[in-house]
Amino acid sequence: MEQQIYISAARTATPTAVEVNTRRFRSMVIVLDATAITSTPSVTIALDRKDNASGKYINILTSAAIATVSTNTIRIGLGLPVTANVSANEPLPNVVRVTITHGNANSITYTVSAHLN
Repeated sequence: MEQQIYISAARTATPTAVEVNTRRFRSMVIVLDATAITSTPSVTIALDRKDNASGKYINILTSAAIATVSTNTIRIGLGLPVTANVSANEPLPNVVRVTITHGNANSITYTVSAHLN
């Protein structure tokens, strides 16, 4: 299943984080497709598990800084290699929060989608 998280738009600030219900799935791939930049933008993708008891979010994985026109992926799921800033080998929680954090106010145009298996 594919879920669109952010439509294509030029952004200069961190958008509101989005929760993805992953209850019926075993793995998740987040794709950020950066299609245009102005000056030297920088964004990161963070995936956080939601702890149902406390309501708090705990970071699972954060990408390296993305500063160029490129397609970027990060993954969570059992059996994946443990690769810093790229993939986490752990069970997919019931709810994952996706946060795209901007490092500065330079414009970057991107889309973000979740692919759930």
